[in-house]
Amino acid sequence: MDLKLQMQHYINGKWVGADSEKTRDIINPYNQEVIATVPEGDETEAKEAIAAARAAFDQGDWATTPSTERGAIVRKIAELIERDKEELAYLESLDTGKTVEESRGDMDDIAGVFRYYAEIADKDGGEIIPSPIPNSVSRVVHEPVGVCGQITPWNYPLLQASWKLAPALVTGNTLVMKPSEITPLTTIKTFQLMEEAGVPAGVVNLVLGAGDTIGAELSSSEDVDLISFTGGIVTGKKIMQAASSNVKKLALELGGKNPNIIFADADFELAVDQALNGVFFHAGQICSAGTRLIVEESIHDDFVQALVDRVNNFKLGSGFDEDTQMGPLISAEHLAKVEKYVEAGIKEGATLAAGGKRPEDPELQKGFFYLPTIFTDCTTDMTVVQEEAFGPVITVEKFSTEEEAVKLSNDSIYGLAGGVFTNDIVKAERCAAKMRMGTVWINEFNLYFPHAPWGGFKQSGIGRELGKLGLEEYTETKHIFQNLKPEQINWF
Repeated sequence: MDLKLQMQHYINGKWVGADSEKTRDIINPYNQEVIATVPEGDETEAKEAIAAARAAFDQGDWATTPSTERGAIVRKIAELIERDKEELAYLESLDTGKTVEESRGDMDDIAGVFRYYAEIADKDGGEIIPSPIPNSVSRVVHEPVGVCGQITPWNYPLLQASWKLAPALVTGNTLVMKPSEITPLTTIKTFQLMEEAGVPAGVVNLVLGAGDTIGAELSSSEDVDLISFTGGIVTGKKIMQAASSNVKKLALELGGKNPNIIFADADFELAVDQALNGVFFHAGQICSAGTRLIVEESIHDDFVQALVDRVNNFKLGSGFDEDTQMGPLISAEHLAKVEKYVEAGIKEGATLAAGGKRPEDPELQKGFFYLPTIFTDCTTDMTVVQEEAFGPVITVEKFSTEEEAVKLSNDSIYGLAGGVFTNDIVKAERCAAKMRMGTVWINEFNLYFPHAPWGGFKQSGIGRELGKLGLEEYTETKHIFQNLKPEQINWF
């Protein structure tokens, strides 16, 4: 497929190259081939983009454009994504290594996010609240925050971008987006679609480059009013510190180490199937992956054996091969990181039940592949249990009582998501109520949709994306009081 992309920054309604001659090669993780070369921006382009967004918000008409008109443009973006679904899915799989079937599903979800926010754009007219005095009107209204810096991750490049772009646009904000420097292709394409949809110049701006330059500039700039970041906890903490320069609003999703509790009374085959999908989809490179299995002691051995039997037959390969079940990891650096976590698990006493190495298949040697890996005999003091490896690695812990299962599930600095598998719905609800996570699935894992909020407890982040709460992140609340019959107080 011919890549008809601009391969440039998009600033103030124009496609522009970098001021420097620095470029970055975009690599296909399946075979390490160069699939594109993009300019490598820095603070210079970031400042130009911020200035364009600032001027568009302060001097332009976007913030005061009727919400129905903004919603119509966002709806048009959804239609264009659906029109170009196959091209976008191809780019996403080429860029990330995931299966093209998964990427097609992503595109449907992405169009759904834009359509959802387009539909609710004009549904919040504020509210009238009681006034303490007669002949007066007391109103609460919601206004756009202003200039938004948006930093997206490499694992779901366009999906995560949609969660930020759609609510920011319908609420009247302007923005600067920095996609991951290693997976920018679908974001570039979507900025072309937003231009085609009629988003005014300066409202959306795209800067390509590294986080330690562009991301740092967005976080520290006093002309940026909000930072929305999805990524690692270390970077998230740096962003929080930098954002204190002007006490800007923050929306942070910083990952998770997500528990999946399997009770003995669960549907066994369903739980096995969901446990596998919860971890090995996209090679485990998902912030909500259920990488901590917490299995009731009486079924532990049978459950582990069922997992091992299944993962040993996984088909690894190209995302464009219809038989492929799991693609490569994103990069050589990330592959090495996953290997270090596996080495730590072995060193700390976990038992390797499956995987734990790169595949030997000659056809996979050029790619960043790693076998699906299962650890048993795990305890919560192990590094591989506590830290996010972000790869195809499951740890399995045992429990004997409901209380122990919940306690284990909460033994983490993270609190993004978790699951409970049981046929006892009352027990499931008890566990869900006690699990300190932003999302708890019952007899399901890794399901999300635009209407439901997404975000975490504890060090998994601040704020929510998706749903009405995701819209509220991009607004400020204002109280307007009008005295219709003012009188002198005569106090002084």
